[in-house]
Amino acid sequence: MDIDLIFKIAAIGIIVAVLNQLLIRSGREEQAMMTTLAGLIVVLMMVIQQIDTLFETIKSIFGL
Repeated sequence: MDIDLIFKIAAIGIIVAVLNQLLIRSGREEQAMMTTLAGLIVVLMMVIQQIDTLFETIKSIFGL
């Protein structure tokens, strides 16, 4: 497992959580939700890249 990836995802989670709370407390619930969605999309893209790399490795191992 790529430890850097875990730290990056954790950092994004912390930043999104802090921004979410700040925006909610200032009455900007819609922006808070958009921030959360943006963070989720970034994390999903990072994970999808890793899954793609995994599948490429599997394909090369089995000569597919």
